[in-house]
This record gives sequence, C-alpha cells and structure tokens, in this order.
Amino acid sequence: MTNFATGMVRVQENAAIPGEWTAAGHTASSEWLSWVVRIAAWAGAALLLSLVARAIVRRHRYRAMDILSQEDCDAVSRKIHDAEKTTTGEIVAVVLERSDRHPGAEWLAAMTTLLLGSAVFAGYLPWDTPMYLLPCQVALGGLGFLLARVLPDFKRLFISEQRASEMTGEQALQEFFVQGLYKTDAATGVLIFVSLLEHRVVILADEGINGKVDSTCWEETDAAILDGIRAGSLHKGIEDGIARCGEVLAEHFPWQEGDKDELPNHLIVRQE
Repeated sequence: MTNFATGMVRVQENAAIPGEWTAAGHTASSEWLSWVVRIAAWAGAALLLSLVARAIVRRHRYRAMDILSQEDCDAVSRKIHDAEKTTTGEIVAVVLERSDRHPGAEWLAAMTTLLLGSAVFAGYLPWDTPMYLLPCQVALGGLGFLLARVLPDFKRLFISEQRASEMTGEQALQEFFVQGLYKTDAATGVLIFVSLLEHRVVILADEGINGKVDSTCWEETDAAILDGIRAGSLHKGIEDGIARCGEVLAEHFPWQEGDKDELPNHLIVRQE
C-alpha cells in the first residue's frame, strides 16, 4: 500500500501543469514525416506538370487530320485498290481519333489533381473556412478535368488498358457492320481499324476468311501497322498492313474473272 502511494506522488510531482496532457518523444518523428509528405507531394506535382507538358507537345498525334494529309489518304486508298486487284476479298481501312469519350478518365484526372493539389498547397488552403476551401478544391479538380478534356495524351494516362481494349474492340465491331463488310458475296470482308487515343489496332475478318486463314496472318498485319506507327508514319504503317492483308487474301481468295468491287476503297478518317 505504501509503494502505491509513493508512485502516485511521483506522477503528480512530474506534471508541469495540473490537468495538462503532454506527449514526449514524438516531435522529431512528426517533423520527419511532415517533410516526407511534402517532398512526395511536390515530386508528384513535378511529375504531373511534366506529363502535362508532354501532352501539349504530343497533341498532334491524336488529331487524325494532322497526322494524315490528303496525299497520305490518297496513297492508302491506292494501296487498297492495288491489293484488291489480286483477290476477291474486300478491304476497308478506318482511322478514328477515339473509340470512346472515356468520361470516367476525366473525373479520375479531376480527383487526382484535387488530392495532389490539396497536398501541395496544404499550408495555404483555408482549412478552417469551408466556404473558401470548397471553391479552392473545386478549382483544383476542375483543372484536372479540363486538362483531360483538352489533352488526349493526358487523358490516356487515366484510361486502363482493359477499358482501352474493350472500347476499341466494340467500336471496331460496329464499324464492321456500318461499313457493310458483312454483306460481301463470299463473306471475304476485312476491316483494318486504328484508334489513336486508345493506341489500338484491330483486324476483323468475315467468317469466309476466318475459316481458312490462320490467326498468325492477322498478327503479322497488326505488327506491320504498329511498326509504321512507332516509326512515326501512320499512313506507311496502314499501307504495309494493307499490303500484308492483300497477300493473305490473294493466297486464299485469288481474283476471279467477273469479280466486282463491292465496297469503297478510300481510307475513312473520323474523330469518333
């Protein structure tokens, strides 16, 4: 009993101000953590700014008519015409700037800039005044939303690869029917589809072709187009893909007397 009382007296003697709560030994670690958070926030902001700058420089890559001149389109159209001289198959080439608007990517960009901006400017935001804090954070989120809306390369950062593939595949299938490739006499229509925003190339062939042609042939066509794109020449990539496609069709569906051109041969270019 005496020991307990002595211990209680010691606690009271160590208290500088009666009733005040204090914590010892946490100041240094709190300051260290604060600096880590600040450095991480500013590093994130610097990365974000560099990505925005890159997106501004690369805007033209997502504008189909900036990449493809009229001369390029004419050259592709001639390549389609030449390829179809050796086969009864029909080739249609379509280039879209985007397969979908991806509104979710814009909201994700808005949330990212809101959180990152709040961390970077934490010391300047009016946290104790909600009526001023809310407009500040709306402005931060709005900045990210606007950047994603006007800069395709920036928006692409917030589009998952799975969604890009799904939307491109869905749009390619729609194009196959819209362009009438399903109506050819021998079911020998082939669609070469390029979607710029999603960075996707899709080859779709009708059932008459798929029953005879191995899938590796279309993989080679994909590779030919992608090689051209990576080299900075979309029209050259499409031309190479058409040439490879024509070779495949000529092997399995050679031209026959009386064959007629069932579909237009010009390159189709649209925003969406």
